[in-house]
Amino acid sequence: MEEQFKIAVFIDYDNIEIGVKTTLGREFDVRIVLEGLKERGEIVSKTAYANWSRHGTAARAFSEQGVQMVQRDATPMGDKNGADINLALDALEMAFTRDHINAFAIISGDSDFMPLVNKLKQFNKRVYIVGGKAFTSTILQRNCHEFVSYESLLDSQSPRSRRGGGSGQRGRSRRSLPLERAVPLVDRTLQSLDRRGVQPQLGLLKSTMQQLDSAFDERNYGASSFSSFVEKLVDEGFLAVRTVGGQIMVERRVTEEKASNGTGTRDQEDAIRMLGEVLETNLDILAMGIPAREVEAVVTAADPDFKETDYGFSEFAEVLNYAHDKRLVRVEADLEHGLRYYPGDELVGSTEHFKQAAKEASEADAKTESAASDADRGEVTTAAEKSEGEAAPKPRRSRAPARGRGRRTSRSRSSSSRKRAVSGDAPPPDTGDAAAPPDTADAAPPPDTVDAAPLPDTVDAAPPPDTEDAAPPPPRRRRAPTRRPAGAPVDLDD
Repeated sequence: MEEQFKIAVFIDYDNIEIGVKTTLGREFDVRIVLEGLKERGEIVSKTAYANWSRHGTAARAFSEQGVQMVQRDATPMGDKNGADINLALDALEMAFTRDHINAFAIISGDSDFMPLVNKLKQFNKRVYIVGGKAFTSTILQRNCHEFVSYESLLDSQSPRSRRGGGSGQRGRSRRSLPLERAVPLVDRTLQSLDRRGVQPQLGLLKSTMQQLDSAFDERNYGASSFSSFVEKLVDEGFLAVRTVGGQIMVERRVTEEKASNGTGTRDQEDAIRMLGEVLETNLDILAMGIPAREVEAVVTAADPDFKETDYGFSEFAEVLNYAHDKRLVRVEADLEHGLRYYPGDELVGSTEHFKQAAKEASEADAKTESAASDADRGEVTTAAEKSEGEAAPKPRRSRAPARGRGRRTSRSRSSSSRKRAVSGDAPPPDTGDAAAPPDTADAAPPPDTVDAAPLPDTVDAAPPPDTEDAAPPPPRRRRAPTRRPAGAPVDLDD
């Protein structure tokens, strides 16, 4: 008898909700996930992590399914990986303290849960990963015990569940992979069973195929069950079945022509190489962060004959998901715009391209700064010349100073004349008086006449000789005091 699994379910709602909405165009339905897991065992614990203040409708749906909701409040610095840490700690605590729980289902597509998956497998726990094939990391898909695609759960739900679980949005149509893509895995499984000496029964064939490739799902090939999948392979001539002891045995039956045409010449690595070459020539577009449909448009424009099914993918988003794990592209989740794709670290030529772009940008900035500094220097020179011109002394006209000096000279000469007239003495016979300006200086034109005829600017450079600055008059000689006889009358002038 098969082992009965008791499953603990852990849901990273923010991750799964954005992925389902972006790739399938509909809201995440927790009911169909729980119904799919019940087919594999008994669910004994259900926990979901999210910022439930933003998901009022979803919170009611989770409450109806008896899911324990753990609130994750965003911090001012952001809350990236906050739910991941809480989920991992709670799952490990349950693995240590609840021995009867032997299976864990992680509902998320984040590759950050890979260490948790490995640790649970070390403690002999069966690990299920539930997520969309278009956004769940291929690392998770290939390293868990079984990957349950959300798309297959949608296809297998009953009409009643389909009416009640949707959000009114129509999901994207998925293409069925050609049966030839499953032939290599079937051959590998049959060879493994033959080496072990085990008869390839129908049920054992499926379990062994899932051990070799946990992402295998017969629904991807348009089959509703594994038995119908085998029937299709038989009809195409790839397999043969026979009944031994009431049990159906499967064996390989294929001609060389079928083998050469069935396996094909293209694989997923070929798709990654082709995608890298196309994206390398469109890094400027990818650097802005574009959705999957725009990336697909870029690839289709470069290669109109491109079909993802030729490389083993059901839709183009699966190609990008695989490219993300190969670090060819980088994906960021946006609550408003969904998943956005950017150049990855391993994109061929991306580093050199961005370095060259940065170099060209820096050179352009340097040229701009140089031109700006030259313009600033020109403005400074012009301003300096202007200020120098403003600071230079304007040519002074000597009219007012000349008039002032003329008045002072005239007043001094008039005072001397009056003193001499009172005393009755003649002017001293010295040569200095002879050099004095003539008395006709007082008969100079009135100031108004001088103002009417402005003097040239060279007046300051060569002042007239009758000014004090040019030739100051010599000092007057003092007469020696006269001895007066006693009792003589005093002369006031003396």
